[in-house]
Amino acid sequence: METRNRKKSVSGLLRLRQKFFAGVAIFAAATFTGTESAIAQADIHFSQFYETSILRNPALTGVFGDDYKIGAYYRSQWRSVSFPYTTVLVSGETHFQIKETSEDFVSVGLLSYYDKAGSVDQKITTVYPAINYNKSLNPEKNSFLSFGFTGGYMQYSYDPAKATFNNQYQGGKYDPRNPTMESLPNAKMTVWDLGAGINFNSSRGENNKLTYVIGISGYHFTTPKFSYYQKAEVTENMRLNGNVGVSSNLNDRFSYMVQGNYAMQGTYREIMIGGLIHWNQKMVSAEDIFTISGGVFYRFQDALIPVVKVNYKKLCMGISYDVNISTLKDASNMQGGLEFTLYHTGNFTDKGISKKTVCPKF
Repeated sequence: METRNRKKSVSGLLRLRQKFFAGVAIFAAATFTGTESAIAQADIHFSQFYETSILRNPALTGVFGDDYKIGAYYRSQWRSVSFPYTTVLVSGETHFQIKETSEDFVSVGLLSYYDKAGSVDQKITTVYPAINYNKSLNPEKNSFLSFGFTGGYMQYSYDPAKATFNNQYQGGKYDPRNPTMESLPNAKMTVWDLGAGINFNSSRGENNKLTYVIGISGYHFTTPKFSYYQKAEVTENMRLNGNVGVSSNLNDRFSYMVQGNYAMQGTYREIMIGGLIHWNQKMVSAEDIFTISGGVFYRFQDALIPVVKVNYKKLCMGISYDVNISTLKDASNMQGGLEFTLYHTGNFTDKGISKKTVCPKF
């Protein structure tokens, strides 16, 4: 999973630099001051956070109505004030019964992303597999307690040739031929991660029309060493995450979804809450064939995020945009991050391996 170092400053400045200082800030502190110290860190976040279950809570892996889900996600932010920060993510999830006579099922998933940020091309490449055991709590198979685990591989790198230093500025002018007088660390480092979570989901009412989830998770339990200089005292902060969601059908045409997320890592806190209203066009079979959704989310003291989603059969596309309202709004012209999501859900043709559970449909 990607992590980002954040300097202790005003909240807007923290968010502006959230990617550039993921590792590079530690490197810069050591390079420019000659000493290295731990800096407050915060993991990667998406505005459409409810679509990236493994990053949010591994116990949410595979908690959806169909048999499998594959998706791609793209985010670009801060183009108006600095070098753009770009993240591309792909993921896949599925679930299956343990055996025909069991009411429990197991979910597995795999998530990977590539991130590039800042003037020295800070790059982060990650791979996160996840497994989730879902214990049925009643004969109706509409309430489950889930226990999920994930372990990640992360590689950080930067381009030393693109770094600039004070010593290269002479007489008020920059000359790359001037010696840097600095000793640079290895341009790559590898971090191994471990996370786990627990989640409860249930459906209620006629035809299970009301569904909800609530859970808690943690990441970086091993507080791995996080330094290009391999300093043992510089470690990655553990992150705690809380998730909650509710969805319901209002009538044959309209339904809604409400989602909330809380993240705490070091000195950093993030609260997001919001929802979507869905308009559904149904087939004769009563299965939704076309859905258009609109809504807004709020990242506290940072951004308003309008969201539009279009769902045709089993293919869904979402787009959101962060409207920056933090103390950086004057510099950013209220511009933040543009985000696209595209995913496909479906059912196995072999019904022998298809789960027979009732899961929340978010």
